Amino acid sequence: MAEVEQDFVEIVDDNLDIKKYTDLVRSPAAGAIATFIGTTRDSFEDKQVLELRYEAYIPMALRQLRAICSAARNRWKLMRLAVAHRLGVVPVGEESIFVAVSSVHRRDALEACEYVIDEIKASVPIWKKEVYTNGEVWKENSEFFLRKPGESGNESSLKQRKAHDHSRCCGRKERVFENGTDDNSHSRFKIVEETEKEPNGDSHCAGDVISNSHIGGLKIDALEACEYVIDEIKASVPIWEKEVYTNSEVWKENSEFFLRKPGESGKKSETA
Repeated sequence: MAEVEQDFVEIVDDNLDIKKYTDLVRSPAAGAIATFIGTTRDSFEDKQVLELRYEAYIPMALRQLRAICSAARNRWKLMRLAVAHRLGVVPVGEESIFVAVSSVHRRDALEACEYVIDEIKASVPIWKKEVYTNGEVWKENSEFFLRKPGESGNESSLKQRKAHDHSRCCGRKERVFENGTDDNSHSRFKIVEETEKEPNGDSHCAGDVISNSHIGGLKIDALEACEYVIDEIKASVPIWEKEVYTNSEVWKENSEFFLRKPGESGKKSETA
């Protein structure tokens, strides 16, 4: 009997149960489970972060989360998906969002996991406020502004437009009080640009700093780094795998090993 596809989405007001969601996507037929955990970091630029506060239009958010899972299934061969988002106050170091994807092969799970978190940031009505020691700011997701009007989740809308207007995608809302008063009825919001300079003078989104690494001169985010590491392990680490069947057993050879030419040193572009 074919396994029934299952997508699990949840919005909660308490701590996320990471083991629960991971177990929901487990399957005897799955060879990989890819996960993403979003946590509250303790600083942004030169400001100390105390906590994040999330609000949502829950009925619409749940519908959109299910739609994203469905879209992911149309793009990759997946077994199960689980997506959970926490609302309310999320202290430093705690989880606000969790995505888990299982598939027969890891490439589908890894790419689908990245797609799902990008789509959540771009289209799900969940809003984030950063609370600092000296103020608070509603944050805007860069993914939302990278999507052109009318786009429905095309991967290129989030991944191929790397050059963009930082004042739009990396901005934050700040309340400006008019007439020298703190009365909310006499206030407005303005967008404040948030970018940082690379050593070479190039600008990048300040919100990217915490999640980016540099490997071989390439700036890649946490999910791509995860994919890079597992590819490199398969290509170069002397750990061997034997598959044991009901009627035989076979030592398996990793395709990544054979994709690497003699003398290559493990650059991402050579095993991609």
